[in-house]
Amino acid sequence: MTSILQSRVLIDGAATGRALVLNGPLSLWGGLDPRSGRIIDPRHAQFGEVVTDRVLVLPYGRGSSSSSSILLEAVRLGTAPAAIITLETDGILALGAVVAREMYGNCPPVLVLGGGEYDRLVDGAVVEIELGGVVRLQPGVA
Repeated sequence: MTSILQSRVLIDGAATGRALVLNGPLSLWGGLDPRSGRIIDPRHAQFGEVVTDRVLVLPYGRGSSSSSSILLEAVRLGTAPAAIITLETDGILALGAVVAREMYGNCPPVLVLGGGEYDRLVDGAVVEIELGGVVRLQPGVA
């Protein structure tokens, strides 16, 4: 059964992909290889997972302001997530997306979901994002 969630939009856009729900925050700087789209932080619970074309779900980014440049490079190389959903507003991730839109005409939407709705996102579920921040969540298995 499809659930409909309403997010707060940081960077608007439409996207569809399977959710990759991270157990904790991630710094893209030193945590994501933009060439492969793979999480490379060996301390992260999802080390080795690939974010490419997934809806990346994380509570918030962690660490360096250079994370925006890693997201920008991933967009340029075609390895970026289809969308990013956070629990808390993350200006660094939004900055990387907006610069990618300006430079390459393409970027993942960046959305914020409140606690109760954020907790409904499960790994592997199909997530469809519409313009205006409507999130359609379809149960699925990774």
